[in-house]
Amino acid sequence: MSVSPSSAPPLSAIVTRLRAAGCVFAEDEARLLVSTARTPSELSAMVDRRVAGLPLEHVLGWAEFCGLRIAVDAGVFVPRRRTEFLVHQAVALVKRGAVVVDLCCGSGAIGAALVAALGRAELHSVDLDPVAVRCARRNVAAADGRVYEGDLYEPLPAGLRGRVDILVASAPYVPTEAIGLLPSEARVHEPLTALDGGADGLDVVRRVIAAAPLWLAPGGRLLVETSGPQASRTAETVARNGLVPRVAVSDELNATVVIGTRPAPPNGSAG
Repeated sequence: MSVSPSSAPPLSAIVTRLRAAGCVFAEDEARLLVSTARTPSELSAMVDRRVAGLPLEHVLGWAEFCGLRIAVDAGVFVPRRRTEFLVHQAVALVKRGAVVVDLCCGSGAIGAALVAALGRAELHSVDLDPVAVRCARRNVAAADGRVYEGDLYEPLPAGLRGRVDILVASAPYVPTEAIGLLPSEARVHEPLTALDGGADGLDVVRRVIAAAPLWLAPGGRLLVETSGPQASRTAETVARNGLVPRVAVSDELNATVVIGTRPAPPNGSAG
């Protein structure tokens, strides 16, 4: 449902307000706000929140990700378009019915998109933030996914060890000193735990990589989103932990993913 054109403020007036507030894509945002609002008063309130600096996705209550409409509650990390590259890489590596673990899942967007693309998968998602966990449970419900609250691998069922086909992590990787350089939409309205990766940005990433071999099935893959400058150090960490590293890059999306494969045992050996 959307606001009736006859009762809504002129689109041009909304565009003018958004542009004055620094919204680069004011026309597109205005159309989304008008199509989402159910009443003129709700539209006015939504425009006010956007002009005040709230992320568009928090104002709308959803974000588009890999063709899906992902619910994004206030205070939850907004899935980035560049992370679609991680999803595409993962989908190319597994088959329908795969066991998937999504660490630092936030809204649950990556897991939901993976299951939608594969058609069927056993999905387990984890986040430390209870607000994100509640949001993720809404987004992965259609995929029959399970969402756990806790620190990385800690809340996962022990029975998953050695069974995971795809382990994905969009862990925080912004160096602490660079947090202040982020746009205010992220810095002010998204949880710091979803952004701050420590002194070099790789504190959480290193922890993800270190334990990954315990959880991956033989031939299973770990996919970690990182930045271009961090890719070589991330790949080195992957190699040091017994996985075979590969770096995938999308110039179009400005995205970098480090992939680590657990070597399969020689034929006839025990897994």
